Amino acid sequence: MLAKLKPLILFFLIIILGSVSDVYAQQYSVYNFDEFSSLIHKKNDTTYVVNFWATWCRPCVKEMPAFNELNEKYKDQKVKVILVSLDFGKNLQTRIERFAEIHEVKSTIVILDDPDSNSWINKVSDDWSGAIPATLIYNKTHRAFYEQSFTYAELEQALKQIQNK
Repeated sequence: MLAKLKPLILFFLIIILGSVSDVYAQQYSVYNFDEFSSLIHKKNDTTYVVNFWATWCRPCVKEMPAFNELNEKYKDQKVKVILVSLDFGKNLQTRIERFAEIHEVKSTIVILDDPDSNSWINKVSDDWSGAIPATLIYNKTHRAFYEQSFTYAELEQALKQIQNK
């Protein structure tokens, strides 16, 4: 009788373990642009570094260590790094979670899922052609937009320029 129950027990074990792993999976907030807009217009005493990227973008992946290092160095200061994924398609949460794990990303990741980019790109910056990587650095009084890749030194310099104005 136990031999007949083994496949059934194994089946339920797989289902239970699969459910438990989903509970622990990171879930990233998904926004359309109207919902996302508040993240790029805060008026408090924090400086925000908002990077637009995608897992398939080689220059984005190459610069990710710079954002990781900036986040780590400034985590106890009034600096917030927000990584805005422009990825799309199936298994989005899983793909981004794997990327974050592989690249040891500790910054906040959000997903901007708004296919009408022609309607919102200029709302981020008039200087943005839509190419990525792109980064907005701002505080309550100053804004700077960069359509480029960064090294850590360049990124920190851009941050300090906004903080020191």
